[in-house]
Amino acid sequence: MKNTLLVDTGYWFALINRNDRHHYRAVEFLSDCTSPLITTWPVVTETCHLLLKKMGTATQLKFVDSLRNAGIEVFPLQSTDLIRLHQLMDKYADLPMDLADGSLVILAEALGHGRILSTDRRDFKTYRWKNHHPFENLLLKD
Repeated sequence: MKNTLLVDTGYWFALINRNDRHHYRAVEFLSDCTSPLITTWPVVTETCHLLLKKMGTATQLKFVDSLRNAGIEVFPLQSTDLIRLHQLMDKYADLPMDLADGSLVILAEALGHGRILSTDRRDFKTYRWKNHHPFENLLLKD
């Protein structure tokens, strides 16, 4: 799982929404990507909510189908992760950190790397997995 890439809500939304300013970059990245993608259930939930609100039911359903058809792995959080989620959300309360972002930090800690696809430059530049390792945002490289 070392070569997997973590995927955040912003990437999924940019990939799907042609009007998103990161759309072409997201599509281009995916067309060249050979690494498997992994996300979390909170990210899937957040993405579905955003797609339903902004683009409608049909787009939300296409997203769910695409996860299944492309074999995207969805990392299951455990009830034991709630302690770590609380710690993270408290630590980054000034941003603030939401559940989806916290779940991605937990996923990075489980995988042992922080290579992520996200349109959220500020937060994923600030967050640290295992308290000191920075994320590497492959979509928005500086």
